[in-house]
Amino acid sequence: MIRKQYCVNGQWKDSKTDKWMPVTDSSTGEVIAEVPCCTADEVEEAIAAAYAAFPEWSQTSLSKRTQLLFKWRNILVDHLDELTELCAKELGKNLAEARGDVLKAIEPTELACSAPLITQGYGSLQVTTGFDTSSYRMPLGVVAGIVPFNFPAMIPWGWMVPLAIVTGNTVVLKAASYTPLTAMRIMELFYEEGGFPAGVVNLVTCSRNESELFLTDPRIKAITFVGSTSVGKHIYSTAAAHGKRVQALCEAKNHALVLEDCDLESTVNAIINSTYGCAGMRCMALPVICVQETIADKFVALLKQKAEALKVGCAYDPETKLGPVVTAEHKKFVCDWIQKGIDEGAELVLDGRNVKVPGYENGFFVGPTIFDRVKPGMTIGDREVFGPVTLIKRVKDFDEGLAIMNANPFANGSAIFTQNGYYARKFEMLTDGGMVGINVGIPVPSAYFPFSGNKESFFGDQHVLGIDGVRFYTRAKTVTKHWYDEASRVKVMDTWEGTVERN
Repeated sequence: MIRKQYCVNGQWKDSKTDKWMPVTDSSTGEVIAEVPCCTADEVEEAIAAAYAAFPEWSQTSLSKRTQLLFKWRNILVDHLDELTELCAKELGKNLAEARGDVLKAIEPTELACSAPLITQGYGSLQVTTGFDTSSYRMPLGVVAGIVPFNFPAMIPWGWMVPLAIVTGNTVVLKAASYTPLTAMRIMELFYEEGGFPAGVVNLVTCSRNESELFLTDPRIKAITFVGSTSVGKHIYSTAAAHGKRVQALCEAKNHALVLEDCDLESTVNAIINSTYGCAGMRCMALPVICVQETIADKFVALLKQKAEALKVGCAYDPETKLGPVVTAEHKKFVCDWIQKGIDEGAELVLDGRNVKVPGYENGFFVGPTIFDRVKPGMTIGDREVFGPVTLIKRVKDFDEGLAIMNANPFANGSAIFTQNGYYARKFEMLTDGGMVGINVGIPVPSAYFPFSGNKESFFGDQHVLGIDGVRFYTRAKTVTKHWYDEASRVKVMDTWEGTVERN
C-alpha cells in the first residue's frame, strides 16, 4: 500500500495533510493506496500553477496545441491495456466496461484534434461600407473539473481535459478520492510522454471543504462537475454567483418504455446490458422499465432468467459480466435501497444482496436485483439507486408509460423499445429525456454530439462534448475593422461610426 502525491506544475509533491483517504480493490476489499486530502493551501497552489501557465499556453498556436493532442491520443492508445486493468481494479467494472471507460477518454481526444475546424469563428467583409466584422472563439483562462468515482478515465480525461486545453485553457482536476489511481496514472503519462508544458493540467484530491475554493476563486473561470443533484445545485448557484460558467451533470433515473410489439429477446438483452453494466453505477444506466401489461409477465420472466445467468465475479476476471460496486459504503447504500423497496411494497423478483464470490468473500458484490409492480409514490422507483437494481412499472399503453416517465424530475436519458415507427417518432418528440434511444438502451452519443441531460439531471447552459463543449470552454470576441482612405478620413462619422448604414 502506497501513499500517493498531488501534481502541480508538472511535479508530483508530498502533501502536508494529516488526513488520508483509502483506495480499495473493489473485488477483494483490500486497501491498495491512500491519497491525500489536500490542504486548502495545496489546492490554491494548483490554481496558481494553472493561472501562471495560462498566458503562454493560450498564446501557443492552435496548430501546436493540436499536434500535442494528436500525440497524446496515441499515448492513450498505447497504454490502453494498463489503464483498463487499473480502472477495473479500483472501481470494480469488468474488463470490457473498464476498457470502454478508457476508450471514451480517447474519443473526445480525437474530437479535440479537429480543433482547427471546430473552433473556427466567422466573418464578413464590407458589412457596411468600409467596415469588416469577424468573430473568434477565445480561451477563458483556468477551468476546474470536479470528478465523480464512476468513470475515472472518461470524465476527467475525456469530458474535461481535451476540449479545455486544445482551446487554450489550463486545468485543475479534483480527482475522485474513491478511484483516483487511473486519473493519476494518466496524469503521469501526460507529462512524462505527452510533453505538455508544466502547469497546463494540475491534479489534487481533497474533500468538499477544500474544493469550495474552485467556486469562489476569481482565477477560476469555469467549472465542470459530475455528481449528485444536491451538490450540483450548490456548485451551480455558488459558482454562478461568483461569475463563473458551470456545467453540472447530476443524478438520473432513466426510464424505458417497452411496448407489446417490441422484439422481446433483443429488448431484454439490451436492458440487461443497460441496467447491470458498470454494476448500475452510471448516470446513463436504465433502471426503470415501463412495460406494457400485455407482455409484462413474459418480459419479467425472461429478464429474471437472463439476469440469473450473469456471472458475478472479480472485476479483472475476463469471464466476469457483473463486477462489484465501488466501496463497502456504496454496497450498503444499494442494499439499503433494496430493503426500502421491500418495505414500500414492491414485489422482489430477484434479490442480489447475498451473492458470494468464492475467493473474493470481502469484495463489494451486489448481484442482479429485480422489483416488479413498482407503483407511483414508491421512492425506489423515483430516486437514483446507482446499483444493479431493475424496477418494473406496468403500464396500459404508450400514453400512460410516457406520462410516468416524464413525471420523473430527472431527464438524463430515455428509451423506447418498439417496432412501430409512429410511436417511436412520437416518443422522440415528447420524451423529456435529453438523450433518447429508439431500441437503444444506452443512448450515449459519440463525442461529436453533446451529452445532453435535462431537468434536474443538468444545470448549466452548454453541455459537455460536441460543439457545446467548445463553446463552454471559449468566449466570443467580435472585431469590427475599418481602414481610412481619402474619402473616409475627412468624412464626419455619426454616432454609430458607420456601422449603421441608411439608404
